[in-house]
Amino acid sequence: MQYNDQMKHRLRRIEGQVRGVLQMMDQEKDCKDVVTQLSAIRSAVDRVVMYVIGENMEQCIRDEIENGRSAEGVLKEAIDLLMKSR
Repeated sequence: MQYNDQMKHRLRRIEGQVRGVLQMMDQEKDCKDVVTQLSAIRSAVDRVVMYVIGENMEQCIRDEIENGRSAEGVLKEAIDLLMKSR
């Protein structure tokens, strides 16, 4: 699978958020503020996971259909990945 620039950009943004939280911790910021930022990071990571799985599933289904096979296995695998990511 090819990982496009949008996926990489999202991860770089998350990387910046993590650095920001580390700075907040070094500055001994309020727990509520740190947890709020950590929740935002988790949400952003979840969105990236969904995007990667969605893109991968689409390509895998196309490949299966082009090869004359059923897409059921790909769908099951995508669902398993989603369940594992939660």
